[in-house]
Amino acid sequence: MRHALSLLLASTACIAAPAFAQDMAPAADAAADADSAGIIVFGRGETRQVQEITTRDLVTLTPGTNALKAIEKLPSVNFQSSDPFGSYEWSQRVSIRSFNQNQLGFTFDGIPLGDMSYGNHNGLHITRAISSENIGTVRVSQGSGSLGTQSTGNLGGTVETFSMDPADALGAQGNLTYGSDETWRAFARLNMGSADGIRGYVSYAYGSTDKWKGQGTQDQHMVNAKVVIPVGEGKLDGWLSYSDRREQDYQDMSMDMINRLGWKWDNTSPDYAKAVLYADIGNNRGETGAPVSNAAAGTVYPDNVTSVWDAYYDAAGLREDWLGAIGYSTPLGDHANFKIKGYYHNNSGMGLWATPSVPSPTGGSPLSIRTTEYDMDRIGAFGSVDATIGIQTLEAGAWYENNKFNQARRFYAFKSRTEAGLSFRDYPKNPFATQWEFDFTTDTIQYYVRDKIDLGMLTINLGWKGFKVTNEAEAVVSSSFPEGKIKAEDWFQPHAGFAVELSPEAEIFGGFTQVTKAFASATTTGPFSTNQAGFDQIRDDLKPESSDTYELGLRYNSSRFNGTLGAYLVSFRNRLLAVQVGSPILGLASALQNVGNVRAVGIEAAGDLKLGQGFGLYASYSYTDATYRDDVLNSSDGTLVAAIKGKTVVDSPKHMLRGELNYDQGPLFGRIGANYMSKRYYSYTNDASVDGRVIVDASIGYRITDQIEVQLNASNLFDKKYISTIGSGGFGNSGDAQTLLIGAPQQFFVTLKAGF
Repeated sequence: MRHALSLLLASTACIAAPAFAQDMAPAADAAADADSAGIIVFGRGETRQVQEITTRDLVTLTPGTNALKAIEKLPSVNFQSSDPFGSYEWSQRVSIRSFNQNQLGFTFDGIPLGDMSYGNHNGLHITRAISSENIGTVRVSQGSGSLGTQSTGNLGGTVETFSMDPADALGAQGNLTYGSDETWRAFARLNMGSADGIRGYVSYAYGSTDKWKGQGTQDQHMVNAKVVIPVGEGKLDGWLSYSDRREQDYQDMSMDMINRLGWKWDNTSPDYAKAVLYADIGNNRGETGAPVSNAAAGTVYPDNVTSVWDAYYDAAGLREDWLGAIGYSTPLGDHANFKIKGYYHNNSGMGLWATPSVPSPTGGSPLSIRTTEYDMDRIGAFGSVDATIGIQTLEAGAWYENNKFNQARRFYAFKSRTEAGLSFRDYPKNPFATQWEFDFTTDTIQYYVRDKIDLGMLTINLGWKGFKVTNEAEAVVSSSFPEGKIKAEDWFQPHAGFAVELSPEAEIFGGFTQVTKAFASATTTGPFSTNQAGFDQIRDDLKPESSDTYELGLRYNSSRFNGTLGAYLVSFRNRLLAVQVGSPILGLASALQNVGNVRAVGIEAAGDLKLGQGFGLYASYSYTDATYRDDVLNSSDGTLVAAIKGKTVVDSPKHMLRGELNYDQGPLFGRIGANYMSKRYYSYTNDASVDGRVIVDASIGYRITDQIEVQLNASNLFDKKYISTIGSGGFGNSGDAQTLLIGAPQQFFVTLKAGF
């Protein structure tokens, strides 16, 4: 590893990448085109802050890396994950301008992905929709995004991912990766087609890695297929993907646990006997709520453990997805266009955890497997029509989705006290108990209208969108969770923006956008996460969250330098938080209530400079001041719940700075990049925080021939110990909490790529 580190430090890295990753042309073509396009496209002509990451950047990352990890270099984007690929879903988080992941909008080729959170109730993660090698562009809007985005949750920004189109010739690509922690990944893609006929590709990817601490495996099978068929002046396009992902979890930590147990503390698996001992001791101490299972185990933990919650036996996330879509687009005469796309998504999944709170009813084990189970069927369609009339381009569009989501909590027995008899990499069968099960139906209707006015040096965008989202819950197995219906409805969410061309290189842009967020349909989040009495109290008065975003900025684009400088103000209203309803003596569960507003002001800057001789520089900086504007009060009696007025929003670093030096000339290419993030709070009162950190990643590659190249990647190059994800277990009002995940240490990966 020292030799690999020396090699990387002696080199620089590049954002440009082999062309056959995009269209299977010879790799040498990429070097020839290196100066023809920037690292990042800075949204010229847009009336809001927009940047795009292209394939040339994505392919320099370790194959299989989450596309969201590539956008962390953009201003105001805060990305976290405890694995080097950014794809471990329990830990993966992204926030923009202090808005967290479930307040952002995500789409893939226009298909809504929901909030992409763990246990997603309305979509799927991008890493289960498309292999990274098949991505063409990722577009980030740090504001609320385009009016036409299929999202009812994009308060703070949108991330739109687009698949690359098939090439118009026969071609193939194959990648093979090996690296730290027995990481293996293979990718193969076959492309067929002609310039005027049917074009398409099919790909298969398999990746597997051992956990970098503890024991366990995270792996995924992925199949993608895309076809484009000319139909007269228009075209049909189709997409089909299948994903089977299974990942064993890392232990959630607190600062106390890190100091007491060390940075590499993890679940006990495969040591089942130790997990049984911890559960026995926890039962004897009264920590689990379960009866005493082995009095002889005593009440003192070994290994500096002080609580049964310090270590679990094992936990895992299992997800299987099918995603298909068919679209049609065509011009309507010389000045109009029509587009429509229908899609279907099916998901089956489980989150598994070895709980000491419920013993197995047979075999004598003090543990059982608790699952949260998901089954989802989504079907929807969206379309638009636009027409240019003189200086105006008028556009209107609509989106409809029906989402049937089943969620259940079940328990499965271990074989005995001495043998687990179950694997956390397999879907368990024959539960001994179902605690609750609910069917949720969510119907979404959204439309938008937009008018783009071209006055030469001045472009004006005017428009609005509106939606109605109805959420309904029906119990299959009743529990304390509620049944019923709630809706969010806002038919007028306006947008206005402008762009003024100051010169062929420079422009000023600015705008205003208002957005409302729909409610969630799940027992684990949103208004259905309370009991029936709590839901009945809030269902008619609960207001959906909304935001007003104001932006003003400057862009400059030339053959040598591309950059942007902007400022923003966001007013976030009707923030939702789970708070005790009524007096505690009434025994009502916590329920969502509107707890006030948040204000965020910030500055964003980014630039891409070509130095010549194959060298380039990229840098971005963002400053964010996001604060709560109100204390949290109980809506029933006005008592103080949390004094947070003026406190910084959790997981919202004030400063983020990223820089990269890149090189691409002849057969050699490479890059080295540093990522700085300042202190982050993980309690609402700001008395618990993690320090700032600098993480350095690097890559270097060599094109052996026009068709073959080798690439070496390093993540966390200087082996920095740091906290990656905060809030994995939510955020508390005050004090330390078991809600942190540790970032991966220094790791190296080598990839061989070949194409024709």
